[in-house]
Amino acid sequence: MIDLSETTFAFDDLTADAARHLARLISFDTVSCNSNRALIDHMADFFGELGGRITILPDETGAKANLIAAFGPEDIAGIVWSGHTDVVPADEPEWESDPFLAEIKDDKLFGRGSCDMKGFAACVMAVAPQLAHAGLTRPIYLCFSYDEEVGCLGAPAIAEYLGQLPVPPEFAIIGEPSMMKLITGQKGKIAMRAHVTGTAGHSSFAPEHVNAIEFASKAVERISERGRRYEKEGPFDQDFTVSHATMLVTMMQGGVATNVTPDSCTLTFELRSISGMDPEQDMERLLDEITRSVASPMQNKVLGTGIRFERIFSYPAMSDARETPSFQRYADLLPAWGGKVSYGSEGGVFEQIGGIPAVIVGPGSIDQAHKPNEFVAIEQLATCIQFLNGVVDFLSSE
Repeated sequence: MIDLSETTFAFDDLTADAARHLARLISFDTVSCNSNRALIDHMADFFGELGGRITILPDETGAKANLIAAFGPEDIAGIVWSGHTDVVPADEPEWESDPFLAEIKDDKLFGRGSCDMKGFAACVMAVAPQLAHAGLTRPIYLCFSYDEEVGCLGAPAIAEYLGQLPVPPEFAIIGEPSMMKLITGQKGKIAMRAHVTGTAGHSSFAPEHVNAIEFASKAVERISERGRRYEKEGPFDQDFTVSHATMLVTMMQGGVATNVTPDSCTLTFELRSISGMDPEQDMERLLDEITRSVASPMQNKVLGTGIRFERIFSYPAMSDARETPSFQRYADLLPAWGGKVSYGSEGGVFEQIGGIPAVIVGPGSIDQAHKPNEFVAIEQLATCIQFLNGVVDFLSSE
């Protein structure tokens, strides 16, 4: 545990509790390739002892799980506080401390996941004792998922479960790092992989072969051209820093030697979409175009060559919830508006699968996420606790 006496920050009791909870959460190595069950069990025990109604939704292997802890009545629409429990790897040599051992320095708490996004979970845990005894007039659902970092894989089961309740929640707050500003939009993503199969042979006989890299490059040009069309034609939403959808190739591998015509090449590419467009249709049209203009000539030259597409993952965009009745119920509690973000979150999953309008509000800066020496400012934890307590107070007096 952290020795809070070693810092000059003037901790109030709840912020100190949040720091202790965060230190414990960071100590669980929940990099997405690992199990998150120990952390989920830890949180389930904590919320269960406070009287929360605990639901655990394991994946098909049982190695990973989602957690839902519900407080308050069940016969009226309530609110979701949502976070993910997995973190990105912490293998960078630039780390100045053990990434899974929290450290406080200069009023910042360092550790992998401190801002993305175990800091939010720690604030929820700090507020939970007050929440449990608050006499809520509407329920609060504390939801924590697995594998958000590799494609929002756990959240759909949570959203489906909540959406099928006799009275589903009416609103969701996603605790991704937003510097405690209100974020009302998030881009969706489709991540794809293309496997290009050609024929190999000595490079001096190149005209006889089907060069997988050459044809993969033709596919890259089609993908890049589609990205340029988004930039010119839209659709546009000026609330985003990048106001349109984007499409680009992110990785490419192929070839074995300088004197061998490559018989295989793999490339990955992505579409980041905004609300209001049809990303599935756009992707389908692109794949059809590549098949006709790139793969078919390969097959015409040598049977058995071509391009096979594989979907890696996808998640939907989150639309602007500000005109929904549920947003209006909580509008006065929400912080200042901070725009829309291009990074992914589970907000679109709650909206599209659970029918639950969502916004993003959470402690810490996205600029610190996925980097060595990740940190969250203690002041951000304090601000988050104040915000969550405000929601509890509102739902206790409504």
